[in-house]
Amino acid sequence: MVGGARIRAISTYLPEKVLDNAELVRQFGTWTENKIFNKTGVSKRHVVDGELVSDLAAAAGERLFTEHGIDRREVDFLLLCTECPDHFLPATACIVQDRLKLRNNIGALDYNLGCSGFIYGLALARGLISGGLARRVLLITADTISRAVHPRDKSTRTIFGDGAAAALIESTDIEGTGKIGDFSLGTDGSGASNLIIPAGAWAHPSSSGTRVETTNRWGNTRTSENLYMNGPEILNFTLEIVPPCMNEILEMNGITLDRISLVVFHQASRMLLEKLRDELKIPREKYVINIESYGNTTSSTIPIALRDMELEHRLKKGDAVLIMGFGVGLSWGGTVLWW
Repeated sequence: MVGGARIRAISTYLPEKVLDNAELVRQFGTWTENKIFNKTGVSKRHVVDGELVSDLAAAAGERLFTEHGIDRREVDFLLLCTECPDHFLPATACIVQDRLKLRNNIGALDYNLGCSGFIYGLALARGLISGGLARRVLLITADTISRAVHPRDKSTRTIFGDGAAAALIESTDIEGTGKIGDFSLGTDGSGASNLIIPAGAWAHPSSSGTRVETTNRWGNTRTSENLYMNGPEILNFTLEIVPPCMNEILEMNGITLDRISLVVFHQASRMLLEKLRDELKIPREKYVINIESYGNTTSSTIPIALRDMELEHRLKKGDAVLIMGFGVGLSWGGTVLWW
């Protein structure tokens, strides 16, 4: 294993506004609270009420410094994972650097990934540390994906929520506990159209035509500037790539599933997570599903789950945790963390 990097601390931030299933039923005029929960595993989700990604990211970073007694002057690189930047340019990471009053002599950049974003951020952070470019990397995941969902699109509005997480990744020379393991990463851009916001950027600029509403046979309304997800194709993709990816992660890190304390996958939907658990024969007591109170917060689902497990004392020093993200891109990846 190359490296010498560990996660020192994680903090999370969720918008104050809560959208529960009762409110969705009232707005849609169809379905029931139980039907929404049975389809998605979500009871409520936090959504922004005017906040930008920079607001969520800065709040998560401030919470990290406060909760864990971290001196912001220790940070010497900022990575921000977001699909919802404040502007086409500049990079939102530059805005967050200023908001957090980080040093000026540090690197800061955005990268655009969703479901696998935290995994890729850890890989980038470890690479920066291994290459001697940084000793402490502030990795923030933040999205306001609810802004891209059409209010009358039941297929996506019931699933997604907004949120942010901040993690401090630092170099370590200690063997064994506290390390980030080796990574399995993958990309298949041929499936990009299965999870996409088709219009609004340079490939298909915003116009009166891209804002025309259409309603499909299931009663879901959207425009070309709204989030589109081909659920069956995403399900098939996930069921196909996760088993071999998990096997590769275990092999690369010289560990077996029986020695893994917790398995934390991207919290896409309860149905998908349960299918994966059954397919991979992962014991229930090792498997984390915490989507009920958050929804799918894209790149933040894994760090939110890790922080929850830590606060619930299900994640302790020395535990081996297998984490994996998969989805938009299409992109996937995973690793093992020694907590």
